[in-house]
Amino acid sequence: MSEQTQPAIDDSAVDGDRPAQDRSAPEEYERHGGFPKITPARVGPEFGEFVEAMRTLQDLAVSADAPDDVFRAARDQVNALVDLLEPYRAPEQQGPAGRAVELPGRGSLLLLPWHTVSAGPDGIVMKGVFRRFHLGGNSAAHGGVLPLLFDDLFGMTVHYAGRPISRTAFLHVNYRKVTPLDTPLTVRGRVERIEGRKTFISAELVDEQGTVLADSEGLMVQLLPWQP
Repeated sequence: MSEQTQPAIDDSAVDGDRPAQDRSAPEEYERHGGFPKITPARVGPEFGEFVEAMRTLQDLAVSADAPDDVFRAARDQVNALVDLLEPYRAPEQQGPAGRAVELPGRGSLLLLPWHTVSAGPDGIVMKGVFRRFHLGGNSAAHGGVLPLLFDDLFGMTVHYAGRPISRTAFLHVNYRKVTPLDTPLTVRGRVERIEGRKTFISAELVDEQGTVLADSEGLMVQLLPWQP
């Protein structure tokens, strides 16, 4: 795995170091409704390399044009890998995937493996590429992966703004231009306003020339005590 520049992280809205008038009260942030409080997973270097290898396997699974005997051999190796890992299947909040916060996509194959450049109460900046696995057609990213990128960004934006755990109530995406694969891109998000339990967020996806490829607006709503 290539080394990445350490992101600029400002936890002041989360850890309560900011003045009270500039943030939600710490006790407000700690309200999770019925959602379990997530604890980061400590993982060794092998897990990150395993996840990256699995992402490459996903790319190959949707791009390989091989003879049937090669697919048969690949199937057998994949089945052997399933047999190897099956005894270690763990429930949510126990396995490291999705909780390995230092890894791209937090070590989850579902999430896009983008790198956080900066994060804090003023917003989030992430950089990355859409891979062959994300192909929609004609070298463009599938339109369905852009809402996934924005939705994950919105969740992070809520967190670093010091807001309580929230669920996505609304997410709108404007597709401005074709989003290419294997091209360095940047996505930026910020809180626009807060109204009680509601946090309104906006974001845009741009290329290296600053051209807006897509933008999004969303509404995140704080969970009530009984809501999962």
